[in-house]
Amino acid sequence: MESLFLGASVPDQKQIVLDLSMANRHGIISGATGTGKTVTLQLLAENFSKQGVSVFTADAKGDLSGISQAGTPHEKISERISYIQMTDYTQQASPCIFWDIYGKNGHPIRTTISEMGPILLSRLLDLSSVQDALLHMAFTIADEKGLLLIDLKDLKSMMAFLAENKQDFSVQYGNISDVSVASIQRQILLLENAGGNEFFGEKAFDLKNLLQKDVSGRGIVHVLDAQTLVHDNRIYSTFLLWMLSELFEDFPEIGDTEKPKLVFFFDEAHLLFEDAPDVFIEKVEQVVRLIRSKGIGVYFITQNPLDIPEKIRGQLGNRIQHALRAFTIQEQKAVKNVAETFRSNGNIEVEELVGSLKVGYALVSTLTHEGDPTIVEHVMMCPPEGRIGVITPEERQKIITNSPFFGVYEEKIDSESAFEILLKRKSEIVLSTTPEQEKGIWSMISESFLGTGKRQGYAETFTKQIVRSVGTKLANQIVRGVLGSMKK
Repeated sequence: MESLFLGASVPDQKQIVLDLSMANRHGIISGATGTGKTVTLQLLAENFSKQGVSVFTADAKGDLSGISQAGTPHEKISERISYIQMTDYTQQASPCIFWDIYGKNGHPIRTTISEMGPILLSRLLDLSSVQDALLHMAFTIADEKGLLLIDLKDLKSMMAFLAENKQDFSVQYGNISDVSVASIQRQILLLENAGGNEFFGEKAFDLKNLLQKDVSGRGIVHVLDAQTLVHDNRIYSTFLLWMLSELFEDFPEIGDTEKPKLVFFFDEAHLLFEDAPDVFIEKVEQVVRLIRSKGIGVYFITQNPLDIPEKIRGQLGNRIQHALRAFTIQEQKAVKNVAETFRSNGNIEVEELVGSLKVGYALVSTLTHEGDPTIVEHVMMCPPEGRIGVITPEERQKIITNSPFFGVYEEKIDSESAFEILLKRKSEIVLSTTPEQEKGIWSMISESFLGTGKRQGYAETFTKQIVRSVGTKLANQIVRGVLGSMKK
């Protein structure tokens, strides 16, 4: 049975491990600011990597970047190694690749509007129920007709296209309100100003990149620089949920395995569920419940375990709880919840201990090989082998330059898509139309833009070209998954 060494119990120095075959049953790392959550995340990421398991994690503060460099000797680390009785501790770097949707502190990560889908995009744009319905209408029309929406200007063009031809579309799809269209356009503008233009476009990120290993067989630790991203919680949370949705839809079922293929860490997890509607949380809960069968483990990192909705929290079998403060009523509820959640240990008074845990210590319960929770243990956590803290800009740039993905995603491609196609058709119609022909403008657009049964339209032709050339997942009619992203 392969396992990850987490630390030693206090005071009996029993080794505490995480069974790798249970690592895809998900987990949570929680605790107040400054109690050691990020260091524990780093410890887990390093150990998964050494076992050949790929890792994806966001770095909200920049201090997780130290995982890419070997650690340095320190008196406190030596004391910890001695107590835990670590005989094979070596300070070393983990194979690491940096990503950044803004392309400044890592390789850019992009997706297309069509690939993200209406559910996550509606969450990203913070739309009302009426506006959400209209956005779904726009995607339905685009999907059915093979119209590729790559970036935000394509989406704006599509919304304007609906408004200009609302009488034709309303017969089949329902009324289209100019006020709702205008509201969506304003939200798109706000998203553009927040950096959305960097995220949407080609070349789209290929999820298979996440499964690569280094030459020694270690799993790559993929670190998303989120120091800027985390300041806009909707972009941050929607981006991570999009990735989780894509992994769920694209990866094949493999059932129970000796170890996961990929472990996905959600740092600052409270941002994922802040102000989220119940229907949205239900869909996320469904993805978390089912994704373990794809060989993917999901770990949430947050200050308060109550930040995670109860239905999702109940699926997190591996639990590492650092110190919690109990000054407010909400914090007191969290302490009580922690005590009730752990399997009781007669030697530990959880409610009392959780408020006084030292930095680097935690209450830990993992799953046995049979899937049962172990009794809670008071644990001195192992020190990570990499550097604790940030790296220099020069160190980061060296890793980026030496990455196998350097130059693959750096240049943004602006292919001809909905924006250019609609603009071209408008120009042709304005130049060629007489007053007597105005009544037939819609039929001309419909035939030329969307195609007929006899010949392909511009969008359909372009869609097939994109599928052949860059592998974008678009066909004449798109099948979408739980969170609205494309299915293969």
